[in-house]
Amino acid sequence: MISFLDLHKINKPYEKAFQEKLQNVMDSGWYILGNEVKTFEQNFANYCGTTHCIGVGNGLDALVLIFKAYIQLGKLQKGDEVILPANTYIASILSVLQADLIPVLVEPKEETYNINPDLIQEKVTSKTKAILAVHLYGQLAEMDLINQIATQNNLLVIEDAAQAHGAEMNYKFRKTGNLSNAAAFSFYPGKNLGALGDGGAVTTNDDELAKTIKSLRNYGSETKYYNDFIGVNSRLDEVQAAFLNVKLPHLDSDNEKRRSIAKRYISEIKNPKITLPFYNNSLNHVFHLFVIRTKNRSALENYLKENKIETLIHYPIAPHKQKALSFLNHLSFPITEQIHNEVLSLPISPEITNEEVDFVINVLNRY
Repeated sequence: MISFLDLHKINKPYEKAFQEKLQNVMDSGWYILGNEVKTFEQNFANYCGTTHCIGVGNGLDALVLIFKAYIQLGKLQKGDEVILPANTYIASILSVLQADLIPVLVEPKEETYNINPDLIQEKVTSKTKAILAVHLYGQLAEMDLINQIATQNNLLVIEDAAQAHGAEMNYKFRKTGNLSNAAAFSFYPGKNLGALGDGGAVTTNDDELAKTIKSLRNYGSETKYYNDFIGVNSRLDEVQAAFLNVKLPHLDSDNEKRRSIAKRYISEIKNPKITLPFYNNSLNHVFHLFVIRTKNRSALENYLKENKIETLIHYPIAPHKQKALSFLNHLSFPITEQIHNEVLSLPISPEITNEEVDFVINVLNRY
């Protein structure tokens, strides 16, 4: 069986370094917001090219804390509208709702699955105050156009970069996390930069925002026992930060391995029943997921399973059709709904062998 994602195999090369880091943390006697978190925050800020990185509990918290910090700073108010893609993971929408803001959904481009900038302007109202750009599956949203629309309408831009660690705008040599006012990352184990548990971070060049989020993540306290805001407890764990410090130097090479596999899939899978993802051979895609589309998904899924190839669906139900978001159920987004009915994710990771890639390609070409 070719696993969709073998986390044990991915983390195996780092085991000795992980054990040493774990021992160091245990020996330090400092387990919350210690040197490993500070070091990772500096390392990841340097990697993204930003002034600040603030480690938090997970990717959803990272988004929520950005919105809540902007509310504290008076740049957003509860009830303001945030434009974001209809085609996304539900966490993007949950973050807006948990900050008492109003999500306004926009259809994606069918080729890239990311928000269609041409449709954003028509959704802007007097209550619109921000755009949440999601880099879905690891491909950058069209940030130049999005930022241009934001500038024209005096809107904040926030990146949901949970799937796009290291994606880069080629001609500007700027990485995700440094393409907006603030960005949210997840270090969930399956991410391109994954911890061995939950973790997240915010990157920004805004000093005030960074200071506020640092306080909000820690009970709204900058100085112990003195609370300035109604905060939460959402801190990147010291042990997970230590593991991330081990893995971060390998992120670019891991992303390059993913791209090389994706290039093979795109050039060698030749089956008219399968729609391959759009990719322009740039650094703007890190292929967190390699997502194909087909009309009869269950038939293809079963065929691959019979041939010992594990696949996943990202995602089977569009967010606006979820029971949890019943107040959005009446909305219609035909492109989003079609995508959610047809997508299927193939195995892709730095640990997949050439022989396994050969096998996947041959099996798909026989379908």
